[in-house]
Amino acid sequence: MNSHCRTSLAIAMAAWLGSIGCSTAPPAPQGTYYLIATNIKLPYWQSALSGLNLAAKELNVKAELVGPETYKPREQHEEFQRVLNQNPSGILISVGDQRLMRADIDSAISKGIPVFTLDSDAENSKRLLFIGTDNYKAGLLTGSTVNSTLNGKGNVVVFTMPEQLNLVQRLHGLNDAFANHSNLKITRTVDVQGDPQVALAAAKEILDKDAAKVDAFVCLEAVSCSEVAEALSEHNVPGKLVVAMDTDPRTLDWIKKGLISATVAQKPFTMAYVGLRMLADLNASKIGNLDRPWASSPESKIPTFVDTGVTLVNGDNAGAYMGTSLVSQK
Repeated sequence: MNSHCRTSLAIAMAAWLGSIGCSTAPPAPQGTYYLIATNIKLPYWQSALSGLNLAAKELNVKAELVGPETYKPREQHEEFQRVLNQNPSGILISVGDQRLMRADIDSAISKGIPVFTLDSDAENSKRLLFIGTDNYKAGLLTGSTVNSTLNGKGNVVVFTMPEQLNLVQRLHGLNDAFANHSNLKITRTVDVQGDPQVALAAAKEILDKDAAKVDAFVCLEAVSCSEVAEALSEHNVPGKLVVAMDTDPRTLDWIKKGLISATVAQKPFTMAYVGLRMLADLNASKIGNLDRPWASSPESKIPTFVDTGVTLVNGDNAGAYMGTSLVSQK
């Protein structure tokens, strides 16, 4: 984590703990806290689950990771409704489709159930805060890596999911990083729909038709770049720049083999660990009415955004990430 991210997280946590008196007594264990995501079998979410479980153990509370095993925002909405009927102590949610989830989040807040967004936000909802990556800056980091490697000139194919806000923000950062380099262009954007097979098929099609016209592949989410590397290997196409997102074992293996150049590592363990502790502290502080403009209040007990930071991983430092359960992908 760079110094800016460490400072952001430290300030946010200090303000939070200071506002509730830094009580060392754990909150009463009534009820259950839920982390609701999509694609929950991904190593990224298993890393988050490790952080969630550690915080739950330390606080003596119950916590569960729930949600669809593939990228299905409609099923996430249905899971949220099921959880809401359980009268949870609090909810962390990585929002698959903010338009779909906004009313659900607002309904929970109106019922006095605290909701934090984690990893992917719902900006116009009444969620109390967002904890996760500064996704715009992650996009800038990706773009600056591409720019410096290609010397400001080349054609770039982007793999993403255009309905998910964190990926929209990453694409915005990527575009801004390219803005002052007229010879560096995004020539195609692929919607992978949360499905690695869609990414693999698209990568093979591009290599079959336009391999010579593509200088770089950028993946703004975790399920696609290993498939891009697989396609490059099958087609025996060396020399392409590939910048991935997150540190699943396959991505790290392809970095070791030289077909993925670098990846941007997030901190899902930290997101879930800090998120649950902050939810529990919120309940312990008896904050009262949740349905108020916390973000604009000069005396708010709740920070608006907790940045957990990112790290650029390449062949020089990938070994440090191999075999750890604390860093993974989404």
